[in-house]
Amino acid sequence: MNHGENNITVVDEEGNEQLCEVLFTFDSEEFGKSYVLYYPVGADENDDEDIEIHASAFSPSEDNLDGELMPIESEEEWDLIEEMLNTFLEEEEEN
Repeated sequence: MNHGENNITVVDEEGNEQLCEVLFTFDSEEFGKSYVLYYPVGADENDDEDIEIHASAFSPSEDNLDGELMPIESEEEWDLIEEMLNTFLEEEEEN
């Protein structure tokens, strides 16, 4: 995972690179991991479709320029991510 200002490049199972925009990141002391929520760049330009938001755990490299995306494997982690996403979206609506 390379990330610039707010973009990351994600490689899917077929090896295709996709530029994604970072929605937000957060750390969980409970699981000892960092998480990133992101969506494909350009997805927000079409208002007719719901944006598919992806989430991954990641471990930043020491220089904080790259990190490795890891799949989220437990139901508890998904529950935490969903809760954080809902809070984030509620705060966005208030602004």
